[in-house]
Amino acid sequence: MCGIVGISGDTPVNQQLYDALTVLQHRGQDAAGIVTEDEGRFLLRKSNGLVRDVFRTSHMQRLTGTVGIGHVRYPTAGSSSMAESQPFYVNSPYGIVLAHNGNLTNSAELNSALYRSDLRHVNTTSDSEVLLNVFAHELQLLGKLKPEADDIFAAVAAVHRRCRGAYAAVALISGYGLVAFRDPHGIRPLVVGERPNESGKTEYMVASESVALDVLGFTLIRDVAPGEAVYVDAEGELHMRQCFDKARLVPCMFEFVYFARPDSIIDGISVYKARLRMGDALADKIMREWPDHDIDVVIPIPDTSRTSALQLANRLGVNFREGFMKNRYIGRTFIMPGQKQRRKSVRQKLNAIGLEFQGKNVLLVDDSIVRGTTCNEIIEMARDAGAAKVYFASAAPEVRYPNVYGIDMPAAKELIAHGRTNEEIEELIGADKLIYQDLADLKKAVQSHKAQVTEFDCSVFDGQYVTGDINDAYLAALEAERNDDSQRQRREKDDETPLVDLHNDA
Repeated sequence: MCGIVGISGDTPVNQQLYDALTVLQHRGQDAAGIVTEDEGRFLLRKSNGLVRDVFRTSHMQRLTGTVGIGHVRYPTAGSSSMAESQPFYVNSPYGIVLAHNGNLTNSAELNSALYRSDLRHVNTTSDSEVLLNVFAHELQLLGKLKPEADDIFAAVAAVHRRCRGAYAAVALISGYGLVAFRDPHGIRPLVVGERPNESGKTEYMVASESVALDVLGFTLIRDVAPGEAVYVDAEGELHMRQCFDKARLVPCMFEFVYFARPDSIIDGISVYKARLRMGDALADKIMREWPDHDIDVVIPIPDTSRTSALQLANRLGVNFREGFMKNRYIGRTFIMPGQKQRRKSVRQKLNAIGLEFQGKNVLLVDDSIVRGTTCNEIIEMARDAGAAKVYFASAAPEVRYPNVYGIDMPAAKELIAHGRTNEEIEELIGADKLIYQDLADLKKAVQSHKAQVTEFDCSVFDGQYVTGDINDAYLAALEAERNDDSQRQRREKDDETPLVDLHNDA
């Protein structure tokens, strides 16, 4: 999962891009990058680390220009080396930089075609660089010295024909403007907004989440439709066009469960209200299946589950308490590489308030259960704090299948719910009782009558992959790539190999 942003303005955009990336930091903590364009020259700064650590005053001073793009990353495909950080650059045609959120499911096939047919070299293992080269090649095939909006949209249409999977992308074409596009299923989010400046000219912004627009004073125009492209030309004029005939909106359910900020609106759906409704639905299930429950207190696992947990407690008529204090300087354990590091991080990140647990039957609420590492550690912490009984509830259903669309969920065998019954999971995590949200209830909770969304990508829950190109062989290869041992070996290789980024001169 990553966060992307692009701004075309009338004044310097470096600080605005930085501010937008800090707002999107929850979408990736592995690396960050910004590219601006000034008088036909790209200015780039990218590196591993958080936004606040990657960009210093000297970097910001050199990132001049009134148009630019930015990216925050955690590794989904490829390694965690600095060479994998984005945006990526190609010099032909025109000079293009691109940042990408998602995952191409036919990346290996495209990589081969780029070399054999397109005569292009991909320098990293990142599918984002593959996407950039496909887009660049399609632009080059048009043979235009000065591409117009029709040419940009034709190239994006060709990208849609060639690329499969999930991708929300933002790019700069040197001398010609800002481009953004979303895959034909709209799996990953992308919004566009506008803001009048003091001279009366309209400035435009695209971003992964609407909250980034809010912070910078942009007004949301709408979500970029699946298969649609946005082009802000060098004169600042906005063009938008559908570039795929059979587009179908199927946004990722896990955006609403976990990844997106609650103050964002995705495809017309308030993430905050969706999580409130998740709490209602979970409480209804408890009252339906466990009417004589003996829950004394509901305690959320900070931070994502707080909204659902509060609503659940209200509906059950049970006290809601904050039982864990969070060290906000520790990253999300879901994103962290390696089981040992995730387990250690849980104890560093959370500390129990003993008086909220002592002698009580506690219902802990989390947004989801992936590996089970975090909830197992937290249940132990609750017992150590004196809880009489520890029940555990997940606002999402059982995560049984890998994600192939840009969320680095592990191999199937590393998912605690894969191939196990709820009773077996309950025993493994050490809970006195385990309650999962039903998938039908989750869909109903996220659905809004005000939005046009009628279906969601729920592949991590039901194994139904909306792009239709995922089979057992693909999942087996993915498992070999994503298991903890493989990721550890790649990290060790990255640590041992010195890399020079020839374009990172800002």
